[in-house]
Amino acid sequence: MIDVIIIGAGVSGCAIARELARYQAGILVLDKEEDVCCGTSKANSAIVHAGFDAAHGTLMAKLNVEGSRRMPALAKELDFAYDPCGSLVVCLSEADRPRLQALYENGAANGVEGLRIIGRDELLAMEPHIADEAVAALWAPTGAIVCPFGLTYALAENAAHNGVRFQFDTAVRAVRPIEGGWRVETARGSLDARLVVNAAGVHADELHNMAAPGDPMQIIPRRGDYFLLDHTAGDHVRHTIFQLPGPAGKGVLVTPTVHGNLLVGPTSIDIQDKESTATTAAGLEEIRAKAGLAVKDLPLRQTITSFAGLRAHEPRHDFFIGEAAPGFVDCAAIESPGLSSAPAIGAMVAGIAAGRLHLEAKPDFDPVRKGILDPKTLPLEERAALIRQNPAYGQIICRCESVTEGEILDAIHRVPGARSLDGVKRRTRAGMGRCQAGFCSPRVMEILARELEVPLSQVTKSGGASRIILGVNKDAL
Repeated sequence: MIDVIIIGAGVSGCAIARELARYQAGILVLDKEEDVCCGTSKANSAIVHAGFDAAHGTLMAKLNVEGSRRMPALAKELDFAYDPCGSLVVCLSEADRPRLQALYENGAANGVEGLRIIGRDELLAMEPHIADEAVAALWAPTGAIVCPFGLTYALAENAAHNGVRFQFDTAVRAVRPIEGGWRVETARGSLDARLVVNAAGVHADELHNMAAPGDPMQIIPRRGDYFLLDHTAGDHVRHTIFQLPGPAGKGVLVTPTVHGNLLVGPTSIDIQDKESTATTAAGLEEIRAKAGLAVKDLPLRQTITSFAGLRAHEPRHDFFIGEAAPGFVDCAAIESPGLSSAPAIGAMVAGIAAGRLHLEAKPDFDPVRKGILDPKTLPLEERAALIRQNPAYGQIICRCESVTEGEILDAIHRVPGARSLDGVKRRTRAGMGRCQAGFCSPRVMEILARELEVPLSQVTKSGGASRIILGVNKDAL
């Protein structure tokens, strides 16, 4: 019997896995997709929220602030991109100042450090493209941005390094109590565990309702559409710019990314289909209409792609973390600020599981992980020496993002490693640039086929049936 099964390999599941790896236990992470970071964690605003927005006294507020505080040290330990750029909530009329003040007071009550309301002159000095209507803003210096893929992969790799196992393409069909634990029935057979952690994102309510039918939960998929702009637009703003929520809604944000792009969005649209991540014309038009309210002259013509993600919204609008039944631990309704809260969520859930199972600390836990080497970050002499030692780092595969074959090989051979075009893309940015993989896809496919020792026709975009080619023309002859 496995000690702990974690269902869901998003940022919460991987954070929990990494924290549980500190203990002497057998831990298995299951996910229905082909890789980690394939759900909500791959399509969000990539923001570490300071913690001023969540209602005071909620678990969401507590874990947001704690997670934000943990993030800088975690970034150093696990070697992922983190930029403490700070955030601004822009007030567009004098009549709205009381609501800006209320937001400040809520943040102060939550324990957010350094919050300050600034006037238009200081705001304009910080952000030259701020809207002419802006009169003030809430400045949060502890706000930051990360790469959501980089954070999730870092957590997963360090968990695996410390003994956690990952099993993909394994959809969970049911959970039921058995003597001494739980039986997890999957599309690939049944597994027994002393304890189950439910970190299944938009599907967490389904598992919860199997384990605790007397206390039903409902998760509503909330779609958010985004525009991603080219590097040429990346310095249009220097901080994350929020709009003060008003009668027309929360508005959309404008933020730089850690990779030098500009991100604009999201919408907030409740839907029924938990797998529907398609953008819509109406959603993208809503972003166009609202994006310029706080930031002027947005270069939306520099858009290189649009995408959508689903948040796991529960009508009570709080995180649900705790034992729903003996040995069944919920980590459910983790919507925004879930990414910001992930380090604290991991610690909290691991503490609950370790307490229930009376786990002992692992004396040789290694908290350090080194990320994929990016030759562009090296001085020219060091880069030349690296290429002499390993010529793959001199072979540019993705021209838009200057990604080398050496980086792609590293991404494939890590644990857990890339098994698809999207897996390579999220780990290395090959295909993330202006041409959106128009040139590099065939080369990446060839490398994947060679390294995974599979026919080219078996290489997929994102696992499952998402094959790129059916075969080679001459094979038919």
